[in-house]
Amino acid sequence: MFVICLMAEEENKTTEEELIAVRREKLSRLRELGVNPFGGKYDIESDIYELRDSFKEGESARIAGRITAHRDMGKSHFFDVSDFRGRIQCYLNAKEVGEEQFEIFKQLDLGDWIGVEGETFNTKVGEPTVKVKSFTVLSKSLRPLPDKYHGLTDKETRYRQRYLDLISNEQSRDIFLKRSLMVREMREFLQDRGFIEVETPMLQDVPGGAAARPFETHHNALNMPLYMRIAPELFLKRLLVGGMTKVFELNRNFRNEGISRRHNPEFTMLEAYWAYADFEAMADLVEEMVCALAEKFCGGLTIETEDDEGNTIKSINLSRPWKRAPYKELIKSVAGDDWFDISDEQRREKCQELGVEISSNMEDYEVTQQVFEKLVEEKTFDPLYVTHVPKELVPLAKQNSSDDSIVDVYELIINGQEISPGYSELNDPDVQRARLEEQAGEETQKVDEEFLMALEHGMPPAGGIGVGIDRLIMMLTGADSIRDVVLFPQLKKSGIED
Repeated sequence: MFVICLMAEEENKTTEEELIAVRREKLSRLRELGVNPFGGKYDIESDIYELRDSFKEGESARIAGRITAHRDMGKSHFFDVSDFRGRIQCYLNAKEVGEEQFEIFKQLDLGDWIGVEGETFNTKVGEPTVKVKSFTVLSKSLRPLPDKYHGLTDKETRYRQRYLDLISNEQSRDIFLKRSLMVREMREFLQDRGFIEVETPMLQDVPGGAAARPFETHHNALNMPLYMRIAPELFLKRLLVGGMTKVFELNRNFRNEGISRRHNPEFTMLEAYWAYADFEAMADLVEEMVCALAEKFCGGLTIETEDDEGNTIKSINLSRPWKRAPYKELIKSVAGDDWFDISDEQRREKCQELGVEISSNMEDYEVTQQVFEKLVEEKTFDPLYVTHVPKELVPLAKQNSSDDSIVDVYELIINGQEISPGYSELNDPDVQRARLEEQAGEETQKVDEEFLMALEHGMPPAGGIGVGIDRLIMMLTGADSIRDVVLFPQLKKSGIED
């Protein structure tokens, strides 16, 4: 972990401008001493995490990192060198390195990057340490690090200047390291089961695969409008038509809609399709994958969410098997057994009794969906597969064989939000055309004729899934906001008023 202590210059109540001026004086002094303050290639023998993990006394060490702590004892100095995954203490003695290098070291500050060569030993208190024989200046930091030893606390600064957040907050580094490792694990999980990873277009002439507002652009050479994709679904299904039976994409999607604790205009999704499977098989696949991630990276199937003081707010139990329940039954459990028997107007009146806000222009199925979102989804924390939802909500899913008002799908709810939808995919081109035309209304140009043509060549029955990677990482790490798991979340420009 990083430990940011204060050097003498930062201990004084000095303005940032004065601190920068001092550092620039040291920059000039380094150049006077013949040192390149922004050095080049430096060969290391191991990164800091590896050195600490396999630490033995009396071995050579050649590492590099940022100076993040310093204790001045005159002719002797203890300082920490850190990288993204860890830190190690270094000991430098003027006699050992010589007066020339010692003078160079005195021009260094917290935040400077340095290469260190030396020998390992344990201090009297057992701290793994590198005794410095020589060092190389790699980069001079001209601005001081955050002056709180416990890291940045202002969330706005953490999001806008993520590099400072990563320097000073161990929790943030842990989240983003886990994110990278979890994504790699998901890739391996699917590839081990025969899925092929592919890439599909981000720029599309018809934005399809979801009901969302796209970002619009224009291609000058082709003189045609294009859209940033809202989902890769329609292209991935064309690959099923082409004969790929197991296919997936880890993709970036873009939706020109609201920003909230759970929404960012660009986000990461996993989509996968499995020929000859159905939504039940896809649910089993997702359940196995998420539990494997939790056991490997979270120490088990209980995920605890904590507040800023470290107090547990709630626990999520991922133990299998996960509950599965039909949409209509869940609605009845919160709105009454007669919900689907009463009139449209009576349902609207009942929403007032239930404290669910609706608007006058909502369709009847949207009123029911509002009840679901407020009284079921937002109050569900342990995994729940909501199955067999109304066909109006999912136009790309296969109709149920015994009830033509519903489709064979699941929506996986964990921690009060949808983590993953899964379908038995619709492969009847005529039914698909009717569904898309109904969804498009009078805007028939939004119907993807190329996709429908592909379906007419024959797509095998298949199961499909989408997994919101950002929301999944939120759940597994206990993060409170999507901005805590996206390195560079979209923000309003600094200084712009609402």
